[in-house]
Amino acid sequence: MRKIEVVAHNPHWKQEFERESKLVADALGNNVITVHHIGSTSIPNIYAKPIIDMLVEVANIDQVDAFNLSMIALGYEVMGEFGIPGRRFFRKDINQIRTHHIHTFKVDSYDVNRHLAFRDYMILHPEYAQKYSDLKQDLAKKFPNDIQSYMDGKNGFIKDMEKHALAWRESQAG
Repeated sequence: MRKIEVVAHNPHWKQEFERESKLVADALGNNVITVHHIGSTSIPNIYAKPIIDMLVEVANIDQVDAFNLSMIALGYEVMGEFGIPGRRFFRKDINQIRTHHIHTFKVDSYDVNRHLAFRDYMILHPEYAQKYSDLKQDLAKKFPNDIQSYMDGKNGFIKDMEKHALAWRESQAG
């Protein structure tokens, strides 16, 4: 059982993303289109679990499986779709501490768009980012050893913000 730790924003998370994203892109080969920093560590000034989340866009999602051994060599655990159809998920622990999540999707998929819209919306709307930060801190205190309750507690806020973020993103594209 892992203790849920939510900490103040660390400016080194950006450099850690940049370093690790190059290794991941190399490991996944020429199928990679781009790698994005997502999740709370990508949003300035908010509290987050200190886990770097990366979204990898690929040309062909089925080809990702051929690179599982390369990801294992980088220290990642191969999780398959892990509850989201069309995704390939990897996670990495260093000294039994979770440090990275890799969410891999086909380029321009709905899941890519929703993750990027949420991140960008939070960055451009710091009042909502602060509400999210406060919620995560409260949930970590309330459920310090219960990741499922922590995740369930965030779900309503995330779904609501995703709707706003996707509508906002659509209005920006027009």
